[in-house]
Amino acid sequence: MQIRSPLIVMAVCAAFTAPLASAAGGGGGGGGSMPSQSAPAYDPTVDYKLGAEAFAAGNYADAAKAFKKVVSAVPRNPQANYLLGASYMAQGDFKRAVKPLEAAVRNDHNMIEARRDLGIAHAKLGKNDKAGEQLAALKGLQQICGSACADTAKLEDAIAKLDAVIASGPQSLSAIIPEVKLAAAQSLDATYVAAVSLINEHRYEAAIAKLDEALWAAGPHPDVLTYLGFANRKLKRYGEAEGYYLAALGIAPTHRGALEYYGELKLERGDLAGAKANLAKLETICGFGCYEADELRRWIAGGRSSIS
Repeated sequence: MQIRSPLIVMAVCAAFTAPLASAAGGGGGGGGSMPSQSAPAYDPTVDYKLGAEAFAAGNYADAAKAFKKVVSAVPRNPQANYLLGASYMAQGDFKRAVKPLEAAVRNDHNMIEARRDLGIAHAKLGKNDKAGEQLAALKGLQQICGSACADTAKLEDAIAKLDAVIASGPQSLSAIIPEVKLAAAQSLDATYVAAVSLINEHRYEAAIAKLDEALWAAGPHPDVLTYLGFANRKLKRYGEAEGYYLAALGIAPTHRGALEYYGELKLERGDLAGAKANLAKLETICGFGCYEADELRRWIAGGRSSIS
């Protein structure tokens, strides 16, 4: 029996062309200018794109090499971890697949594909107890989802596949053949523009969903990570927001938008010293001044009570 993993990986364009300048504009949230003002020393989106292309061509060993580089640079990125695990599974190397799939689940508890394939990998290795844990987690997500949410069919399919693998036993299964669908670069641009518009409309949950699509398409792009941080912060999910800002700064330490927004987050959490440290970094980067430094300075001068 062949199990086909419904994996969707979209091709990344060379650079975002969406007008980022309008996102999160205005007071009390800052960022009226384009967030990425300097390129990272290592751009993980390049290897992400190479990995996606190799994956689509059936060159799973090359895909694994590319995604491994991404994971080394951005170890908490769930998409790259999942794709690394899927690349190993496509080669029949289920033992190596477990670690990156566990990382994907750890960093995105709701990633259906990662839970399904982690369960399948465990079942293939004869560890039905661990496979059962992922099955239970999927059923828990299904219960939360109900019968009318967007992931209903996806969850049903994942549960059915994992159930079948557990029932069949490790010796009766052939290798998994992943499916990859590439989208045109224009689709990525449209997704990103839509996310920016949703942020401007203060529709943060919807924006997060669009930004997540962009993250799957592009890999860990610092602009996408920065706006995921911004949207989560506006929903007062401070821990998640901080994770996204740190991920963006891990790739591009001089990312002005991430430094400004992260400084604002620190101020919201009562960390005035941390906010001032971010401002000092911005002042060093900007030299003769920039919007991001001016905005964070305004927030600091206004104090905690001025933050909406």
